[in-house]
Amino acid sequence: MTPHLSIQSEPFDVAAEIAALSAAARGRAGAVVTFTGLCRDEGGRLAALELEHYPGMAEAEVARVMEEAAGRWPLDAATVIHRHGLIRPGEGIVLVLTASAHRTAAFEAASFLMDYLKTRAPFWKREHLADGTVGGWVEATAQDEAAAGRW
Repeated sequence: MTPHLSIQSEPFDVAAEIAALSAAARGRAGAVVTFTGLCRDEGGRLAALELEHYPGMAEAEVARVMEEAAGRWPLDAATVIHRHGLIRPGEGIVLVLTASAHRTAAFEAASFLMDYLKTRAPFWKREHLADGTVGGWVEATAQDEAAAGRW
């Protein structure tokens, strides 16, 4: 499998990343699954999310889980891009791409990676509210934990 991992503050270009993943799969893939996680405004309550990570540790841990996904499903290529810093509503937070010969493997691997990123990855999110105050740290929801429990 060809993995690509980036933890960055800059926005990502979804189309360019799909093209790069498809090129890395070198014609072996019959399916590419794309998931883009966006920052929500939570009904106008949220001005931004601030995402923090521990450099080095976050990359190593996400890379380990990407390798786990490659061991569970026959992936030809995978991309995970996770942003940090201040992210405003409508902006991308995370991009997960998986390529496999068959769609089921690509879908399941992408879902596995996202469930991990939502519940276990070493990122911390804090709300910046529309009224100018800084809110609390955001935890994974019970629904997120239940989804991750299937793996």
